[in-house]
Amino acid sequence: MARRQRKIRIFSALEVANLCGVVNQTAINWIRNGHLKAFMTPGGQYRVYAEDLAAFMDVRGMRIPEEFAEGIRDNVDWNVILIIDDDVELAGLFAKYMKRLFPDQEVLEAYDGFEAGRLLSEKKPGFVFLHIALPGVDGHAICNRIKDESSFGKPFVIAISGMVEETDRKTILGEGADAFLAKPFDFDLARDIVLEFTKKVTDRDGND
Repeated sequence: MARRQRKIRIFSALEVANLCGVVNQTAINWIRNGHLKAFMTPGGQYRVYAEDLAAFMDVRGMRIPEEFAEGIRDNVDWNVILIIDDDVELAGLFAKYMKRLFPDQEVLEAYDGFEAGRLLSEKKPGFVFLHIALPGVDGHAICNRIKDESSFGKPFVIAISGMVEETDRKTILGEGADAFLAKPFDFDLARDIVLEFTKKVTDRDGND
């Protein structure tokens, strides 16, 4: 799989104002008062990262414009695959399989919700294999959080579950998961899903 660098989107205060439907001074006040995270250029101009603006808008219930929402998906690292599963042996085997198939990818493992949250925030993986029945944490809640919080960059989520009832599959897909795998799952099928989603990103970028 070809290396794909994460695109970094940055907005000026005026662009923030236009996206939020306010005047420029209001956006500047948000920044100065610490409500909206930003940095200052050497020329003294405020700049805001896309994920910080998305998080700001999410918290305040603002509607994110479609053109901006599409761009947020670029704020993930398509070179990173995260496997979230408390079954250490299975996660390890699956990680080795994925590393062998995609040597240019960084394949990470998390065995609980705390580590999963840290890696999601720090690494912003483009592909997340999420076991729903994690001990001590609701996998459904993790899936909802990934999909609802734009700061994660909208990765593709592949849900994994030992429950094979149709209602369970429909529930997690309805919560935003992009695909579903029933345990014990076929590693080759998981590979095909990653390839399929990668093609979607490649085709979209090629048409930009």
